[in-house]
Amino acid sequence: QVQLVESGGGLVQPGGSLRLSCAASGFIFSTYVMSWYRQAPGKERELVAQIGSGGSTDYADSVKGRFTISRDNDKNTLYLQMNSLKPEDTAVYYCNVKLGWTRYWGQGTQVTVSS
Repeated sequence: QVQLVESGGGLVQPGGSLRLSCAASGFIFSTYVMSWYRQAPGKERELVAQIGSGGSTDYADSVKGRFTISRDNDKNTLYLQMNSLKPEDTAVYYCNVKLGWTRYWGQGTQVTVSS
């Protein structure tokens, strides 16, 4: 079965950095678009970044120039390098893949940016 397990969240001061990881299993990781979403309290879940099977990337305007999405197809792992973090980046971050008509989500990892 499809499993997505996020890790790497935590508490960081404004201007700091974090690297999120998502370990994927149950599907052919290298052939699918992978995405990171986030959901802040009281807000809708939003797309943060996505990466195609060939490595093409796309980012939300709010994180361009600060976040970098990458993937290691040998390790079936998705990453999100987050630099210059701001308090408004505080959210639960989710790994996502769409297989056919079904979207799969991990359990999420909390990122809190606060002094």
